[in-house]
Amino acid sequence: MPEMDDDELLDALGVEVVPLKVSSRTPREERVIAGFEDILRFYQTHGRAPMHGEVRDIFERLYAVRLDQLRKLPEAQTLLAELDGPGLLSGTAQAQVDVDALDEDALLAELGINHGLPEQNDITILRNVRPYVEIKAAEEVANRTPCADFEHFKPLFEEAEAGLKSGSWITKPFVKNASIELGDFFIIGGQVAYVAEFNEGAKTKDGRENPRLRVIFDNRTESDLLLRSLSRSLYPDGNTPVGRRLIRKDDGPLFGGMAEPDDIESGTIYVLRSQSTHPFVTEHRELIHKIGVTGGKVETRIAGAAKDATYLLADVEIVATYKLHNLNRTRLENIFHRLFAAAQIDLTIEDRFGNPVKPKEWFLVPLHVIDEAVERIRDGSITDMVYDPTTARLSK
Repeated sequence: MPEMDDDELLDALGVEVVPLKVSSRTPREERVIAGFEDILRFYQTHGRAPMHGEVRDIFERLYAVRLDQLRKLPEAQTLLAELDGPGLLSGTAQAQVDVDALDEDALLAELGINHGLPEQNDITILRNVRPYVEIKAAEEVANRTPCADFEHFKPLFEEAEAGLKSGSWITKPFVKNASIELGDFFIIGGQVAYVAEFNEGAKTKDGRENPRLRVIFDNRTESDLLLRSLSRSLYPDGNTPVGRRLIRKDDGPLFGGMAEPDDIESGTIYVLRSQSTHPFVTEHRELIHKIGVTGGKVETRIAGAAKDATYLLADVEIVATYKLHNLNRTRLENIFHRLFAAAQIDLTIEDRFGNPVKPKEWFLVPLHVIDEAVERIRDGSITDMVYDPTTARLSK
């Protein structure tokens, strides 16, 4: 039997070879399609096209502006024709009915079916009893009160809105057990929320802190929420994140709008001081610090320090921590290593097996300089700075 090549073999087996499709769309067309898909998702969620108006939330207003621009774009009608089933571009979209949100009577009425319904005086009919979804929505609104000093917070919301339009602010999905800090912005149910105050609260049953927060919303209301309640509203079912965090986007090398493999939604920069009895460490203990980054608890990270040469085979003391959002762990650690390279200690110790080890990430740097470095990371000016070990200062 003569040998057959791959194509002949597949043909003999009756397997049809379908060539892979190669996208012929330009980057501009891809962006137009992605932008329209956001509008479609809004339509599918709310059953209507996004609308303008101050009473609307930020994202609806952004989508409304985007839809207006797409309607004016000559190629949009052709490019998006297959996607535009609701007729959004022509303005003929019909409102959808969310059947899951309707009770039985409302659903039957929507379908035009009244036949067979019991008489209004039937004692089996529950009167003045609202569906569970309606009750929960009413409770959420009832828990909010008018914000008397909203004008104090208005510039913050305006800054966030302007930042989203210009691209200097971005949003990230809220992930389970993510941190909530004073001054954070979130998107909850289509509204922007600002964490204005942290007040004393109780602990949860498992011993976690649960302070009470003052949360301001962009519709001029506020709510008195426990931290864990706010977290649940952002991540309600432990599976699908519905809330989002608003953050400023730094154009430098640390933060960005694109997710990367080493990104962590929120994390901690930690500074440690060694309890080692090594003569050099003992002499300079107040100046020798280890700087690291973790997406989890610092205490967990350093649990086995006394048995790890990375920590100089000794217990360590946490002397400072800094919470940051939208971090790229590798880039951040590289920034510290570059910045303080001239102050890295040259120390060799023996591990538990007598092998020489030269630990990294330990620097002869005062704590106040590390404080300044973190602040410059936050405002983006760190890329212009170097550390001068002779003066123990950061300079351009």
